[in-house]
Amino acid sequence: MPITTRTGDKGTTGIFTGERLAKFSPIIEANGTIDEASSFLGEAKHYIENEELRGIVEKIQIDLYSLMAEIASKGKYKKIGKDEVEWMESLIKKFEDEVQLKAFVIPGSTIASAKLDVCRAVVRRAERKVARLLLEYGFGEDALKYLNRLSDLLFIMARYIEWKEGKLRYAKAE
Repeated sequence: MPITTRTGDKGTTGIFTGERLAKFSPIIEANGTIDEASSFLGEAKHYIENEELRGIVEKIQIDLYSLMAEIASKGKYKKIGKDEVEWMESLIKKFEDEVQLKAFVIPGSTIASAKLDVCRAVVRRAERKVARLLLEYGFGEDALKYLNRLSDLLFIMARYIEWKEGKLRYAKAE
């Protein structure tokens, strides 16, 4: 499979439906942002010492490929759904039970948590782009749920890392 096809040289790119879309179309923007999140997650993995957390991040990266396929097929290819959302919700609960947050936190007390917070912010941007697809084009509901839970999971994983290292910092109102 060649990397360079030259088919995008005129400002369009192909999607699973066979259509060619402008590189700035909402579908391509959403997928580009999800791809960006996956790339940042790949970077974050190198700063996470906990093997379980690294495994979670890698599974998420695999899920994100399926999510991009759903978006590039305009919702026809669906592999991400209720099971993946429930998996993330169980992890969120597990980490919440351990960390027991008491107030707003100041993100980024460790390099690993800061990297996950950047990932979370990119996922939130992807979520906004997929919300547009759902509300304007009628597809992406499962992708939207997945991204919403993913941002929560990344947030609590970052806090878990800080908590484990004794560096969880709460924002104090003056």
